[in-house]
Amino acid sequence: MSTFLLEIVTPERKVFAEQVDMVVVKGVEGDLGIMAGHIPLVTPLRISPVKIKMNGKDTWLAVHGGFIEVGQQKVVILAESAELPEDIDVDRAKAAMVRAEQRLKMNERSKKDHVDFRRAEVSLQRALTRIEVTKHTKR
Repeated sequence: MSTFLLEIVTPERKVFAEQVDMVVVKGVEGDLGIMAGHIPLVTPLRISPVKIKMNGKDTWLAVHGGFIEVGQQKVVILAESAELPEDIDVDRAKAAMVRAEQRLKMNERSKKDHVDFRRAEVSLQRALTRIEVTKHTKR
């Protein structure tokens, strides 16, 4: 199977850079599976787990928005933030999920503060993404 270079980059650092067989991401229009030879494209990403297939194994990362750029020789994910499974504190993610759910319930009735409602939605999605990534990783 052909491989390609996958780089996951945030404003702070390069989180991942290896030759991979496939990467699966959630774009704003739906799921994308990228393999070597894929047509070039650029598309925004949702906050979601990213699945990386390499050497017969699956690796998962939490990617919190950004863009994916598919080129001829490499794929770059430019993420707002990204976390490796070993960097995720599951208890903290679960606590953040509970807080976000409470904020959503409080604002659901009035929806007067659209900004806080949207922040709570994003916080919930980030927490759920972190929890999902850790489920796929043996600790």
